[in-house]
Amino acid sequence: MKANTLVYCENEFGNVDGKVANGLIRQSERYTIVGIIDSSKTGQDAGEYLDGIDIGIPIFESMEHALEELSTIPEYFIYGIAPLAPFLNNEQREIIFTAMKSGMNIINGLPEFFNDNIQYTNVALKYGVTILDVRKPPARKNLHNFSGRIEDVKVPIIAIMGTDCAVGKRTTALLVVEALRNEGLNAVFVTTGQTGLLQGSKYGVAIDVLTSGFATGEVENAILNAYEQEQPDIIVVEGQGALSHPAFTSSSAILRGAMPDAIIIQHPPKRKSYCDYPKIPLLDLVDEIEMIEIFSKSTVIAITINHENMTGAEVNHVIGQYESEYNLPVTDVLLHGCDKLVNELIKTFPELKREPVLV
Repeated sequence: MKANTLVYCENEFGNVDGKVANGLIRQSERYTIVGIIDSSKTGQDAGEYLDGIDIGIPIFESMEHALEELSTIPEYFIYGIAPLAPFLNNEQREIIFTAMKSGMNIINGLPEFFNDNIQYTNVALKYGVTILDVRKPPARKNLHNFSGRIEDVKVPIIAIMGTDCAVGKRTTALLVVEALRNEGLNAVFVTTGQTGLLQGSKYGVAIDVLTSGFATGEVENAILNAYEQEQPDIIVVEGQGALSHPAFTSSSAILRGAMPDAIIIQHPPKRKSYCDYPKIPLLDLVDEIEMIEIFSKSTVIAITINHENMTGAEVNHVIGQYESEYNLPVTDVLLHGCDKLVNELIKTFPELKREPVLV
């Protein structure tokens, strides 16, 4: 059964740095999200605020407000902000301590591992709660070097890449998987980040905390596990960051480890600079596509739009413009679904086509 979980996302829900909370609201196979804490959006429904769909998950002003309104204390607490800084400051740490003192177990998706810090473990011990560091990598002896066995995978591997971090690659990947399953295909999702793990992905690892010597091998190993255990028709791999982004190397490890047969690229047309780096201009979409295709020796077969700061009319205009300019299918999966992507995947990989069932 899913466990009741409260998510903290003060001032960031619906924003770029709130992507962990955003993802958990859109999908969570492991936790039942009972509330979001964000005083700037108090009283609103989380689904309504995020996607215009009321899902019955309230946004609370504070932790005290949440615990007063909820009928029982949630079993788990998640810090749903993905900050650029690698460690929480003292004020942020107090949020975690308060949650533990209230009787909630901590699910930690941050790159700071709470179990390695005596401050956190002492509070957890005192109040009888647990801490799970989701992002903590396996012990070195259990890590995998790249083996080349990825070439044994005989079904299409699709990577969802992007022109920046926090542009919706994971959301698009999950919706593509869902759409493929609705077509009767056994599609499997492989995550490469903490939010996918928090959402309950069965396969994958947070690769940004791995040393470079093992990142490629761990991506390959996750895909091999999915292939061997699920016998899928198609595998969809979540991208991280952007190949062009100077602050991250995850994209290169994903492309090397997955050796994808095709790529879908996610792009925010209104974004002018890299996330958290306002002085560094975003590489043009055409140049990112060229870089990815040269690096991966694979092909970008579709473009998906992140509609941040865009009206519906602007999205539709950009879709038409990009389809003409790039001669590729273009869509916004949150606004228009995945039909174009599924059709292109079946066109590219005819073995995926399913004959209609006669009744």
